[in-house]
Formats: sequence, structure tokens, C-alpha cells
Amino acid sequence: MKPLILCILTLLSCNATLAQTTEANSKILTYLDRQAQALNPSMTWKATNQSEHDQWRVEFRKQLVELLGKWPEQVDPDVRWDETDVLETDAFIRRKVYVRTETDYYAPAYYYTPKNVQGKRPAIMCFHGHSGILPYIREGSDIQKAKGKKHNLDYAPFFAEQGYVVLAVIQRGWNETSFRSKGHSCVRLSRAGFLINKTPIAMRVWDGMRLLDFLETQKEVDADRIACAGLSGGGTTSLFFAALENRVKLAMVAGYYCTFKDSIYSIYHCICNTVPGIMNYGEMSDVGALIAPRPMLVISGSEDDIFPIQATKAAFETLSKTYDTLGHGDHLESDFFDGVHEWSNRKSIAFLKAHLEE
Repeated sequence: MKPLILCILTLLSCNATLAQTTEANSKILTYLDRQAQALNPSMTWKATNQSEHDQWRVEFRKQLVELLGKWPEQVDPDVRWDETDVLETDAFIRRKVYVRTETDYYAPAYYYTPKNVQGKRPAIMCFHGHSGILPYIREGSDIQKAKGKKHNLDYAPFFAEQGYVVLAVIQRGWNETSFRSKGHSCVRLSRAGFLINKTPIAMRVWDGMRLLDFLETQKEVDADRIACAGLSGGGTTSLFFAALENRVKLAMVAGYYCTFKDSIYSIYHCICNTVPGIMNYGEMSDVGALIAPRPMLVISGSEDDIFPIQATKAAFETLSKTYDTLGHGDHLESDFFDGVHEWSNRKSIAFLKAHLEE
């Protein structure tokens, strides 16, 4: 009898072990987490000197351009001013402008020229987030204005008040570019774009490039000193724009710079942040490495719940190695402040004066 009991116990033990080793996972979060853990990006930055960095940069930039989908053909410039939309304050004059960026698309923007300054001035291209342009330019409903004030979203007029020429871009999918009376059209833009091999990031970066062309023609602008700044969805555009456009001399990225794994991949975000396939080749720090050694300020709140601060700090340390290797560690700075998903001007003006005014 005892041998039979031992045999049964042995079989039960074997079956338990078999069940453990052949467990059928049906949880997508488990599946996705394991997929991310198994990734081994093929183009991670590993340079040890300037020459290796330059070679890597050419190859990774080419791959990133391909991942971002089909790019438009450049068109002849056409600029149209809306003379009915002009705002004048003690510090600046703001005018509405439309710049053709594709055959059938004009990018709208607000152009700020500061008063009481002499000669050509540095310019800052400002990109808004998913709240749309209004709270970023101190306009809209009382709720929008309050949100802008509470979270320091008004960096475009703020920079103009500090004496900089500013172009506040209305990004594709928001406000007048949207087909919706309220909210944004990012999902439609992304879904339709993916089906024709286009991404919102590429469309917005392309608009930035053509708007930069426009800035270079303005008599108030020093074309050799053009920067970009953005929060959240504007931070997305600013990072990729500076990475792909060498004419951008300085970037300020707020409420976005992190790791893809710990933010876009793992936490709910608008689909417009997606670059299909990018994690097979690199991380967000690799996109940042395309900017190096040009000056970059990373801004992030300690309580930002969609771009976790610890992952942001880790990504910052990774990017620091790139800047240090290139001999410009002082060109990369951080403003990790006590706050939520918002902008901070604790270091922005000092950073601009140190790297754009010199």
C-alpha cells in the first residue's frame, strides 16, 4: 500500500511542477511587461569619444527618421498674417500668422515681438500640451486661464516679456486645426496617420522645421540663436524637433523626458506620443543624445504621475554620460522641482542667458 501512496504523491508532485512550468498567461500587462524586459535595443548610444558619437548619430538619426514615417515634400514658403488678431501690451506685440508647411496645410502660430529691445534677438519656439493653445497664451475660459496660471503654462508670453522673440505654435490636432469643437483630434490624427505611414510627431516636427524657416526671415530674429520649449505634448515635440533639427540651438523639455518603458509604454498616454517600433532601437535618452552637445534643460515635477520622477532621473543620468563624453557636461541641466505635471521657470531664464545670450 505504501508504494502506491508514494507513487500517487510523486505523480501529483510532477503534475504540480508541470502546471507551474506550462502556466498559460492570459494577462496582457504581464505579456507586455515580459516583452519589454526581453528587449535588447540594437542602437543604444555607447560612444566613448566624439568620433564614435558622430558615427552613431548619423545612423540613429536615419533610423529615427524612418520610424517616424513618411515625410512631406518641402514647398515654397507662403506667409499669411491675420491682421484682425493683434494684441499689444506694455511688453510685446502679438500677431497671428499662418505659414504653409505642406501643399495643403498652413500651420497657425502666434508671433511675439518684444518691446524696448535693440537689434536682433534670440527666438524661442514654444509648443503647447494637450490643454491646447489657450491656457498657454493666457486666454480662454476662466477655467482655462486659472489652469494656465496654476501650472505656469504661459511660458510663451513670459519669455516675450523677458525680451525674447517668441513663436507659440498651434500644434496639429488642437484648437482651430481640430475637427472637434472641444478637445483635440490626436486620436483621429494618429489612427489615420498610421494607416498612411505618418505619425503626429513627424507632422508636428515638420511644422516646426518650416516655422523655423519663417523665423529666419524675420528682421527681429537672430537666426543663429533659436531655441525650443514645450511641456507635455509640447515636450514631446520639443525633444524630437531638437533631435532632428540642428538649427535648434537649445531645448527646454518639461513634463516629458523620461524613459519610454516607464511612461509611454506603461502608463496611459495619448496615442500621439507613439513612435512605432522605437524601443527596438533605443530609449528616450538616445533621442536626447541626438541633441548633445547642444544645451538642454530637463524640467520635471516630483509628483508628475504620468512621467515618474525616478525614471526621469535615471534617464537624465544616462543622457549625462553622453554630454560628459563629449566634454560638455555643463550643457545639460535639470530642474526637478516639487510639483505636478507642469512647467517651471526656476531655471529657464538663467539657462537661456548662459547658453543663448552668450
